[in-house]
Amino acid sequence: MSTTYPERHADRDRFVLEHRDPRPSHDPWRHHGVLVEEERTRSGDIVRAATVFLTGRECPWRCVMCDLWRFTLETDSPPGAIPHQIGLAIDELRRAAAPLPTHIKLYNAGSFFDPRAVPPGDYDAIARQLGQFDHVIVESHPALIGSRVDDLLASLAAQPGPRGVPTLEVAMGLETTNPSALDRLHKRMTMADFARAADALRDREVALRVFLLVFPPFVAPREQELWLGRSVDAAFACGASAVSLIPLRLGNGSLEALGSEAAARPRLKDLERVFESALARARGRLFLDLWDLEKMACCAQCLPERRERLARMNREQQALPAIACPSCGGSEA
Repeated sequence: MSTTYPERHADRDRFVLEHRDPRPSHDPWRHHGVLVEEERTRSGDIVRAATVFLTGRECPWRCVMCDLWRFTLETDSPPGAIPHQIGLAIDELRRAAAPLPTHIKLYNAGSFFDPRAVPPGDYDAIARQLGQFDHVIVESHPALIGSRVDDLLASLAAQPGPRGVPTLEVAMGLETTNPSALDRLHKRMTMADFARAADALRDREVALRVFLLVFPPFVAPREQELWLGRSVDAAFACGASAVSLIPLRLGNGSLEALGSEAAARPRLKDLERVFESALARARGRLFLDLWDLEKMACCAQCLPERRERLARMNREQQALPAIACPSCGGSEA
């Protein structure tokens, strides 16, 4: 049985909190992990990009579909903790056999420009470590695009490393341009708010990466592909240099309480279909997030090949022939 979703913002906050499991305990001086992937740049080169999953204060926005709070702190990030975590991650990358990646993503399960998550007093210490990279990507809610972006740019410019001053990119979650669904996601922003933040980044010559949900809640199944296409178009119209498609993840409690009419996890074949469709209309780089694919696959036999196909499509930016599986026939039926 589904639960009625509140209309008022304060009630939605309570709804999200009431349906959460207990928060795991985390050490504020340790990151959650480091991942190295290949990624296509705007110039068409393939580079190695490291993603550091930082531990910090929970995001002040409690989006109904978000499960990232599990990796955050209830208290403010201690001064010095974020630079310490980045230093540990870089040490781990240096101990690996391959050369240090040229791109680094600092994802803190919230907003980098939230001063309670990443203290601005730490920007200089962070910038000293980032001079080892060509390009830095952080994530933020559109409402926080402002003076702290300028502060980070100033810190980066004041402390160039052996590779010079790294360029900056900010990833922002648009999720969907469906106005009703966007409101009900409880992000507390509109498409106009997002466009203003994108303009502010462009004025600062900071690149924009946009996160879009695949199968966002509150969009009818028959309209999912239509709205994803419209959202891809809107993201590139806002000046995105890259768009990342993020499959909806279940398990945060709120979506389960709302029931299947509000949200359903996409299947692997759904991801393949919408990724191909979105690539055909993309006006820039378009990536599909490949984390947790095993939770969306019905056939273990063809999953490795299908994952590699999607990874190649991310690198090559074009659709590739479908995988023929003797077990499921490529349909995962």
